[in-house]
Amino acid sequence: MMLSEHFSLRELCASDTAARRGIDNVPRDKKIIARLQRVAVTILEPIRAHYGVPIVPTSGYRSPALNAVTRGASRTSQHMAGEAVDFEVPGISNYDVALWCSKNIKQFGQLILEFHVKGDPHSGWVHCSLPTATLRGQVLTAERKRNRLGIMKTVYSPGLAK
Repeated sequence: MMLSEHFSLRELCASDTAARRGIDNVPRDKKIIARLQRVAVTILEPIRAHYGVPIVPTSGYRSPALNAVTRGASRTSQHMAGEAVDFEVPGISNYDVALWCSKNIKQFGQLILEFHVKGDPHSGWVHCSLPTATLRGQVLTAERKRNRLGIMKTVYSPGLAK
């Protein structure tokens, strides 16, 4: 089933983890499918049109079972509602993609440059959400940092850290 001109339901539900663990990661709820379609049309299609190359969604929909076994996933992840996508654009720096999105995607809840490493343009990925409720237009950078006890934690900073 195609959600938009270039994006299928299958690719927005694809998960190596789900396949390895035998988890069904295809939504049956029509509301979730409609939200994934909205993400494909509003977020992914404009990016694909701008860069003119296929985009690689690395995480779209996550069933509650898949989310539970996904390392670092929030228990309230918008991926479970079909309202978020993680992606990369082949050959383009993730920072540059996030910067373009922050200036050109008209509606989003959060745009997060996740785990980008300075000096490695293709490290990390871009996360963008499109909730049905509040569209905050919040732009963040997520980094792993050690707290004062030496434990690695994800820290979110406002804006895009280059």
